[in-house]
Amino acid sequence: MTRTTRALALGGALLAATAIAATAQAQSQPIGGAPLTIQAVTERPSLNLSAYGEVKTAPDMATITFGVQTEAPTAQAAMQQNAEQMTRVIAALRRAGIAERDVQTSGLNLQAQYDYQENQPPRLRGYQAINRVTVTINDLTKVGSTADAVVAAGVNQIDGIGFGLKDPTTAENEARQLAVRALQAKAALYAQALNQPLGSIRSLTEGGGYSPQPPRPPVMYARAAMADMASTPVAAGELTVRIDVTGVYDLAR
Repeated sequence: MTRTTRALALGGALLAATAIAATAQAQSQPIGGAPLTIQAVTERPSLNLSAYGEVKTAPDMATITFGVQTEAPTAQAAMQQNAEQMTRVIAALRRAGIAERDVQTSGLNLQAQYDYQENQPPRLRGYQAINRVTVTINDLTKVGSTADAVVAAGVNQIDGIGFGLKDPTTAENEARQLAVRALQAKAALYAQALNQPLGSIRSLTEGGGYSPQPPRPPVMYARAAMADMASTPVAAGELTVRIDVTGVYDLAR
């Protein structure tokens, strides 16, 4: 190839490259707008950490779930006996100072009862009625005496007792502060270990919080045995209120 031919070829390549660049710019430019600029963004290094705060506090309320169970040859008789017995129980609650709004029916059940023998069809024995009530007690000094009063009035099942807080806001806020302080301290520790300055917090999420204590395992009372006993002792103990937090911190460069 001669020098003149080589020069023409190089000039043609340059013109083609210029045309391609112009076309690409025209395609990336909106009609009537400024040219688009594409920049590569690098993700900033960050810390994703979790912490929690716990506060122990004494409960100020209790709930008791109890029931009246009756059996009779007919369904109607079982329900009638149960209603009469539960009426006496409700009256005992009123005498114990429990307000009507603090008493709630939590279950009503009627079941046929059968006797089973080998190689014999089931034989109907009668019917069983169960009426369960959940009671809120706002004075913890009356928990034991209230349990005794309803047993004396006809309750033959106590399914459990749980303790709680009327207003958990104060305990939750204290736990929140402890959780955030723990998160801040953990973030500072990680930044120091990584020899990187700790930046600002990018996000903060919360979980946990106050949850009423589930009832303790069922307690069965024998009415006759309770007649001459002192008031049933009940220990409220403490409740734990926990707040979990998760935060994302930037690491400064």
